[in-house]
Amino acid sequence: MFSWLSKDERKKCHLQACETVLEGLKNVYKNKVLPLEKHYNFQDFHSPPLDDTDFDAKPMILLVGQYSTGKTTFIRYILEKDFPGIRIGPEPTTDSVVVVMHSEREGVIPGNALVVDPKKPFRPLGKYGNTFLNRFQCSQLNSNVLKGITVVDTPGILSGEKQRIDRGYDFHAVLEWFAERVDRIILLFDAHKLDISDEFRCFLERLRGQHDKIRIVLNKADMIDHQQLMRVYGALMWSLGKILNTPEVERVYVGSFWNQPLRYDINRSLFEAEEQDLFADLQSLPRNAALRKLNDLIKRARLAKVHAYIISELKKEMPSITRRQQVLSMQRNAKDQLQHHDFTKFNLIKPRLLEAVDKMLAEDIARLMAMIPVEEATSNKEAAIIRGGAFDGVMNDNTVFGYKRGEGIDAGSGEPEWIVAKDRYKYDQLFDSLNPIDGKITGSAAKSEMVKSKLPNSVLGKVWKLSDIDKDGMLDADEFALAMHLINIKLDDHDLPSDLPDHLVPPSKRGFKA
Repeated sequence: MFSWLSKDERKKCHLQACETVLEGLKNVYKNKVLPLEKHYNFQDFHSPPLDDTDFDAKPMILLVGQYSTGKTTFIRYILEKDFPGIRIGPEPTTDSVVVVMHSEREGVIPGNALVVDPKKPFRPLGKYGNTFLNRFQCSQLNSNVLKGITVVDTPGILSGEKQRIDRGYDFHAVLEWFAERVDRIILLFDAHKLDISDEFRCFLERLRGQHDKIRIVLNKADMIDHQQLMRVYGALMWSLGKILNTPEVERVYVGSFWNQPLRYDINRSLFEAEEQDLFADLQSLPRNAALRKLNDLIKRARLAKVHAYIISELKKEMPSITRRQQVLSMQRNAKDQLQHHDFTKFNLIKPRLLEAVDKMLAEDIARLMAMIPVEEATSNKEAAIIRGGAFDGVMNDNTVFGYKRGEGIDAGSGEPEWIVAKDRYKYDQLFDSLNPIDGKITGSAAKSEMVKSKLPNSVLGKVWKLSDIDKDGMLDADEFALAMHLINIKLDDHDLPSDLPDHLVPPSKRGFKA
């Protein structure tokens, strides 16, 4: 096919024949960027070559923070279920890098098996050795949330004397490898301990060039009152400003990402708004995945060009091995690698390789950019939105506990639960005090009583869905009693049911049970 065309023209026709943006990205990388990387040993100084799994992988979120900042709890919060191998506690509980991915078959895949799986994008991590691989695993879980994203949990970054502990592998290099490939880097901070350790500072400094991916979360913000929160927020912004060294102010999301009662609920409305913004950002990841990969490829191509010029210059200026030590200060990230390379084997500039990359940046990338809006217009928009878990409660909740909902006339779907008869008298008295009309109280009246539990709105929204059996946006005595019983179940640290057991359906509502 196209046998009468030159080699470059055939490649151009092949790019135009690509059906998707991702196929086009694979094509231009393999034909334009990869030859330049190989010729100048880019993989020895920066990152390994990309393969198809890097382009095909779902959007990834990397969670980073000092120990006990709530990284693992954050994952459980958005999934609304435990994942295989989960451990949560006040002490450092995660000493492994855990990738939480979707699979119909749940379980744990150890690191040594994970890096030889050609269907997963983790093969280059094998170079970090057995010590790392023994602390690397994939937790597979059947979750609707994970159909749209993959989440990476990391060991808590140490502080104080613990920083001197040798992890046995290049921890920062591993985090940097993930940072280059993920779509979001979420930095979690505990409102009670804002000290940024030397190890954390070192990692943040290595994120230069990745600032567009960073989102900062001030977690456990309900543990302090309003005045303290203002001071903590200001202190965090000041500390990060000195380290990240960016001209714009970083966006910090404030909240408490767990499903326990809020200690100080004076900032409930603030937490709601912040959670909406953060979840909206995460929910957009599948939709913007192709654009992010295109952006990363542009950055990689430019870095490969700079690397080629540096290697060529070293070849010209330092042909003798005896002068190798003089260049060790030229590149901070390349110090160790340069010590083990023979400059006589470096290559001089090859204009044809550089011209191919320049042409790709000028023509091919522009063509792929033009394809993105067309692809988005013809794609299934519903499939590009993360659903399930906390995303349903935070982004799609249409009960009175949904974001900025009023009376809750359009109460959402869900199924109710019945109450134990011996506790009914307490709830009837409370129900009567809320001024029912025609045997029912409005959604706003019920909400005013239910928020006294200090449970998060995402939890109270589920309680409403289970209690408003006839879906009229109001509660009668049976439904109100049911709601209060469910709140007590949650306050006793039990999980709420997703569906209503038949034996707990109020007798007066059995006809509504599907």
